[in-house]
Amino acid sequence: MYSKTTNRKASKGSVQIKSSNGRLQLVFSFGGRRHYLSLGFDDSPQNRKLAEKKAREIELDILSGHFEGVEKYKPKSVLSAVEAVTAISTPQPSLAEMWDKFVEYKRPQCSPNTMKYVYGVYTRYLQKIPTQELSQANEMRDYVLKRFPIDSGKRFITCLSACCQWAVQSGMISENPFNGMAAEIQLPKSNKGEGIPEINPFTLEERDAIIAAIETDQFCPLKSGFKHSRYAPLIKFLFMTGCRPSEAIALEWQHISPDFKQITFEQVVINTDSGRQVRTGLKTQERRRFPCNNSLQEILQSVKPEYATPDSLVFPSPEGKPVDLNNFRNRIWKTVLKGLGIEYRKLYQTRHTFITHALETGKLDAKDVGRLVGNSPEVIYRHYAGNKLELFVPEF
Repeated sequence: MYSKTTNRKASKGSVQIKSSNGRLQLVFSFGGRRHYLSLGFDDSPQNRKLAEKKAREIELDILSGHFEGVEKYKPKSVLSAVEAVTAISTPQPSLAEMWDKFVEYKRPQCSPNTMKYVYGVYTRYLQKIPTQELSQANEMRDYVLKRFPIDSGKRFITCLSACCQWAVQSGMISENPFNGMAAEIQLPKSNKGEGIPEINPFTLEERDAIIAAIETDQFCPLKSGFKHSRYAPLIKFLFMTGCRPSEAIALEWQHISPDFKQITFEQVVINTDSGRQVRTGLKTQERRRFPCNNSLQEILQSVKPEYATPDSLVFPSPEGKPVDLNNFRNRIWKTVLKGLGIEYRKLYQTRHTFITHALETGKLDAKDVGRLVGNSPEVIYRHYAGNKLELFVPEF
């Protein structure tokens, strides 16, 4: 089979020739809608000549005002008699129906986190779209771009295209109406840094004020009987190690050396559709070892119960389970920051605070800090060292 996949280059508004799964199709816009016409034959040099002829025919009809829809241009051989009967008798599935099947297809291939925070979010997006008809793909796109953040909306359109492409390969539909649509969505310049972490570390004074407020139960609701101070060791630990919060709440005593001089991070708590779960392995590596200074050793010694078992948590909730970070953020973290008059930042900023100030001491380079927190030196240089350290010209 002819394997050339380059497309017919065309100016805006003209007909493009594309190869989808080795089959030729024409793609063009008219009347504010995107049209996809499957020609029904393989991508080969001879068939591309036929496609060129059909594309010119459509362009001429558009220019002369004689364009009446794609049906006129479909080759008679695209549908056999049997296929035509099947097409009439079998209704085309809605996008929602295909999406449900696509998500189940992807489930074994994805982590629980991805299923919850990517496909779960996009399922809710899809439920809000007023139409599910594939013939109204442009209307769906316009709704998405008006109602959802543009960068998230573009990724959503990309997922819808992947879903429809899978449906084409599975024989559910003949064309993918979202093909190439996401590539046409331009992100504002302010969004093109997508993927760069939001780094807004606390000052050392802010860090110390937060710890002191939690230790002394400042801003606790009156008569609630709930004490913030039980979480002070966890907050100190986050500021002093720069670990991810999901790593800290998954830490067990078997991960702490008997002399309290070393921590081994090797599992995290993740949220899934079926609830919170402990997962072995970290975000960027299998495990990471962290040496404890004297202050960190004192914290660990102070919280270890006399009869702690190897698999018991270092920082458990009152019920002995991993701390619910969402609940902690809403009940304590936001309350304390507001009470102190400190600009709200996510709990994850404890990690950015550690990395930033570790670099600013000048005693550790980016490679060393990267080893401590589980980032590459390139990430440390790009997102921390270049932004926070003061530059100066030495005398020479």
